[in-house]
Amino acid sequence: MTINLADEQATLDLAATLAGHTKAGDVIALSGELGAGKTTFARGFIQTKRKTPEEVPSPTFTLVQTYETGDAMIHHFDFYRLNDPEEAYELDIEDAFVTGISLIEWPEKIGALIPAERLDIRLEFSKNPQARQAILTGHRGWIARLQEIERG
Repeated sequence: MTINLADEQATLDLAATLAGHTKAGDVIALSGELGAGKTTFARGFIQTKRKTPEEVPSPTFTLVQTYETGDAMIHHFDFYRLNDPEEAYELDIEDAFVTGISLIEWPEKIGALIPAERLDIRLEFSKNPQARQAILTGHRGWIARLQEIERG
């Protein structure tokens, strides 16, 4: 599924829509170049799930930030600075993948550790500097969920 995002608000709206269809154990892999909107998406997702305003800093240096919600703990990972996929184990990814909702920026940095059951979102730049394109690819159970979302 490809979605044209006219501006930052459209990215936040997409994040809010998807947040309404997530549950514990879900993994969303966010890829794209620097500045493509991965952290903006994560902020919108987290704000929607938390239902109360909270600062959502980029976990570029901490590698993970966690947020309590009524449904499940959200683990916002940023693996940009990871040198070896095995380093992700130090961040308790196994527990996050099973009991929480995981938002992963730079998922390619953990290679085969990424769960097969996931939603991939690739954010790409557009000709308009404010616009982006989101390419959503569902794996396993996410295929049916994306079809449901698309039908509205």
